[in-house]
Amino acid sequence: MPTLLVTTREGTQTVLDGEAGLSVMEIIRDNGVGELLALCGGCCSCATCHVYVDAAFADVVRAMSEDENDLLDGSSQRTDRSRLSCQLPFGDGLAGLAVTIAPEG
Repeated sequence: MPTLLVTTREGTQTVLDGEAGLSVMEIIRDNGVGELLALCGGCCSCATCHVYVDAAFADVVRAMSEDENDLLDGSSQRTDRSRLSCQLPFGDGLAGLAVTIAPEG
Protein backbone atom coordinates (compact mmCIF):
# COMPACT_ATOMS: atom_id res chain seq x y z
CA MET A 1 0.00 0.00 0.00
CA PRO A 2 1.41 3.44 -0.90
CA THR A 3 2.24 5.76 1.97
CA LEU A 4 1.70 9.45 2.63
CA LEU A 5 3.97 11.47 4.94
CA VAL A 6 2.10 14.20 6.82
CA THR A 7 3.78 16.93 8.85
CA THR A 8 1.57 18.80 11.30
CA ARG A 9 1.83 22.49 12.05
CA GLU A 10 3.92 21.65 15.12
CA GLY A 11 6.34 19.56 13.05
CA THR A 12 5.17 16.07 14.05
CA GLN A 13 5.56 13.65 11.15
CA THR A 14 3.24 10.70 10.61
CA VAL A 15 3.35 8.07 7.89
CA LEU A 16 -0.12 7.04 6.76
CA ASP A 17 -1.18 4.17 4.55
CA GLY A 18 -3.00 5.59 1.58
CA GLU A 19 -5.70 3.89 -0.41
CA ALA A 20 -5.81 4.53 -4.14
CA GLY A 21 -8.96 6.35 -5.14
CA LEU A 22 -9.16 8.46 -2.00
CA SER A 23 -8.04 12.06 -1.88
CA VAL A 24 -5.08 13.14 0.23
CA MET A 25 -7.60 14.98 2.43
CA GLU A 26 -9.64 11.82 3.04
CA ILE A 27 -6.54 9.85 4.01
CA ILE A 28 -5.42 12.52 6.48
CA ARG A 29 -8.91 13.02 7.92
CA ASP A 30 -9.70 9.30 8.17
CA ASN A 31 -6.46 8.72 10.08
CA GLY A 32 -7.40 11.21 12.78
CA VAL A 33 -5.09 14.12 12.00
CA GLY A 34 -7.35 16.75 13.57
CA GLU A 35 -5.52 19.84 12.30
CA LEU A 36 -6.97 19.33 8.84
CA LEU A 37 -10.52 20.63 9.24
CA ALA A 38 -11.85 19.83 5.74
CA LEU A 39 -15.14 21.50 6.60
CA CYS A 40 -16.72 21.09 3.17
CA GLY A 41 -15.91 17.38 3.05
CA GLY A 42 -13.95 17.61 -0.17
CA CYS A 43 -16.19 19.80 -2.34
CA CYS A 44 -13.47 22.38 -3.06
CA SER A 45 -15.46 25.14 -1.42
CA CYS A 46 -13.74 26.09 1.85
CA ALA A 47 -9.91 25.76 1.66
CA THR A 48 -9.68 24.30 5.19
CA CYS A 49 -7.67 21.36 3.84
CA HIS A 50 -4.79 23.58 2.68
CA VAL A 51 -1.44 21.78 2.60
CA TYR A 52 2.04 22.41 1.24
CA VAL A 53 3.20 19.72 -1.19
CA ASP A 54 6.85 18.72 -0.96
CA ALA A 55 8.82 20.24 -3.83
CA ALA A 56 9.85 16.78 -5.06
CA PHE A 57 6.20 16.10 -5.95
CA ALA A 58 5.35 19.48 -7.49
CA ASP A 59 5.40 18.08 -11.02
CA VAL A 60 3.76 14.78 -10.06
CA VAL A 61 0.46 15.97 -8.56
CA ARG A 62 -2.27 16.86 -11.01
CA ALA A 63 -2.61 20.44 -12.21
CA MET A 64 -4.54 22.93 -10.12
CA SER A 65 -8.05 23.82 -11.27
CA GLU A 66 -9.28 27.40 -11.53
CA ASP A 67 -11.63 26.84 -8.55
CA GLU A 68 -8.79 25.56 -6.37
CA ASN A 69 -6.59 28.48 -7.41
CA ASP A 70 -9.36 30.97 -6.56
CA LEU A 71 -9.88 29.45 -3.09
CA LEU A 72 -6.17 29.48 -2.34
CA ASP A 73 -5.98 33.14 -3.39
CA GLY A 74 -8.02 33.93 -0.28
CA SER A 75 -5.37 32.47 2.03
CA SER A 76 -2.72 34.68 3.56
CA GLN A 77 -0.65 31.49 4.00
CA ARG A 78 -0.47 30.62 0.28
CA THR A 79 2.90 29.67 -1.19
CA ASP A 80 4.03 28.23 -4.50
CA ARG A 81 3.61 24.75 -2.96
CA SER A 82 0.03 25.33 -1.73
CA ARG A 83 -2.68 22.87 -2.68
CA LEU A 84 -6.07 21.82 -1.37
CA SER A 85 -5.65 18.23 -0.26
CA CYS A 86 -9.22 17.41 -1.32
CA GLN A 87 -8.13 18.06 -4.91
CA LEU A 88 -5.21 15.62 -4.83
CA PRO A 89 -6.29 12.10 -5.78
CA PHE A 90 -3.98 9.57 -4.18
CA GLY A 91 -2.59 6.46 -5.85
CA ASP A 92 0.54 4.47 -6.55
CA GLY A 93 1.99 7.37 -8.57
CA LEU A 94 2.04 9.48 -5.41
CA ALA A 95 3.56 6.84 -3.13
CA GLY A 96 5.76 8.61 -0.60
CA LEU A 97 4.08 11.97 -1.13
CA ALA A 98 4.98 14.40 1.65
CA VAL A 99 2.67 17.23 2.68
CA THR A 100 2.68 19.76 5.51
CA ILE A 101 -0.56 21.09 6.92
CA ALA A 102 -0.64 24.84 6.27
CA PRO A 103 -1.23 27.32 9.09
CA GLU A 104 -4.79 28.55 9.44
CA GLY A 105 -5.62 31.78 7.69
